[in-house]
Amino acid sequence: MSQFNQPGFRVLPMPARISAEIISAYEKVVTPHISDSMQRLCGVIGLQRYHRSKKLVGRAITAKVRPGDNMMIHKAIDIAEPGDVIVVDGGGDVTQALVGELMQIHAQVRGVAGFVIDGAVRDIAAFYAADFPCYARGNTHRGPFKEGPGEVNVPVAIGGLVISAGDLIVGDEDGLVAIQADQLTDVLAKAHDQAKREEQRKIAIRAGQDKRGWIDERLKALGVIA
Repeated sequence: MSQFNQPGFRVLPMPARISAEIISAYEKVVTPHISDSMQRLCGVIGLQRYHRSKKLVGRAITAKVRPGDNMMIHKAIDIAEPGDVIVVDGGGDVTQALVGELMQIHAQVRGVAGFVIDGAVRDIAAFYAADFPCYARGNTHRGPFKEGPGEVNVPVAIGGLVISAGDLIVGDEDGLVAIQADQLTDVLAKAHDQAKREEQRKIAIRAGQDKRGWIDERLKALGVIA
């Protein structure tokens, strides 16, 4: 095994593609409905949105990097296919920015759908102006180093969630979720059901017909009220 093809410094094969039909279907689903369909435990926490409003939906190409170093993020961008999302485990470190405007332009030219960075970014005005989807832990003007090591297409930890290359990333104004490739159809169906239930609840609430008895029942069970 080459010293540059071992855990800690390697590029693994690309994951299987996700169909255009699945991508299109998830573009119409909000993240709360997806999260509710995954027991409310499977979302990313702690990252903020640095673009305006564009929805992020695409296959994850992952990169695990040394804090403050973006060599393997460059490699991930170079091998990404149109519609992919670059997902970076930067250890949550915000002392050096891992991506900025130049990398945003590189990614946009290649057709990359967006960035998810558990670390810092810079040139945030550029992300906002381009409305190029970017979620990150924080921002700083201090730029990155380019030495490595790092890994591409390995499982990464992002805001309390393990994301693997090939997972579907969905991001909107409420945050980010990731769905494993073998669960896409099932979660989509459950999310559609959740949307229908919530629509029915909204109609009932507006009509003054929402049933509220469960509140007192639960409080009685807890001994709060008689």
